[in-house]
Amino acid sequence: MKRAQLIGLSVAGVAGLMAFVMTKGIVNKPQPQKQVTVEINKTEVLVARADIGLGQIAGEKDFKWQTWPADAVTPTFITRSQQSAQRELSGAIARAPILAGEPITAHKLIKPGQGGVLAAILPAGMRAISTKIKEETSVGRLILPNDHVDVILIRRLRTKGGGEEHVSDTLFRNVRVLALGQQIESKEGKKSTDGAANTATLELTPKQSELLALGASMGEISLALRSVADLAGESGPSSGNDINKQRGNAIRILRYGARSRAYGVN
Repeated sequence: MKRAQLIGLSVAGVAGLMAFVMTKGIVNKPQPQKQVTVEINKTEVLVARADIGLGQIAGEKDFKWQTWPADAVTPTFITRSQQSAQRELSGAIARAPILAGEPITAHKLIKPGQGGVLAAILPAGMRAISTKIKEETSVGRLILPNDHVDVILIRRLRTKGGGEEHVSDTLFRNVRVLALGQQIESKEGKKSTDGAANTATLELTPKQSELLALGASMGEISLALRSVADLAGESGPSSGNDINKQRGNAIRILRYGARSRAYGVN
């Protein structure tokens, strides 16, 4: 092959290789990404600036306006259209704990003049009633607000023979403790209540409140703490024995040196 032909073939080969490389680069070149901006319909709702505890009195500084998707706003939320809401809610009492960033709703707060702290956390239709407690009748004062207890009445009955019976009746089961003394909320990291508290405030129905007041006048009230594992599926206090009809579990004590005997104790 002549020298001129070899040079021509070499040039053609180099040109072809360069064309292949350039074509591959163009084909594999990443396509420019298009950024699509989607406008989301949004509004501003009133939320808690920081955690608000149960029974805490909130001020204007405890609230703030926060952007919120309009589709996620429910009728219970307070929106920017209610300009005076932040000022009107100043001094309101929290009926339940509110987390930072959580939307403020009307049912979570009670406005000034609508009731005190205890009235704010009391569910509709229920009553708060207090009973005396001491260390040996309240689980060594280890019961805390929002614990659930059984209410037991210990009373003495006189027998026909001149002796006495000590009778125990479980008046109510699964009763929520609203407060110990004036403490309505367990403090963070605190494992026991105020040792000076001598009253427990319980959440009962109107009829149960009457029975507790009657029972307290007949004998001594004791509180038995319930496990949190027993609370699943249960709601509200349930009645135990009827103190007007039931004799309950009894211990008979005979006077005048006679030997005591016990019966009916499980």
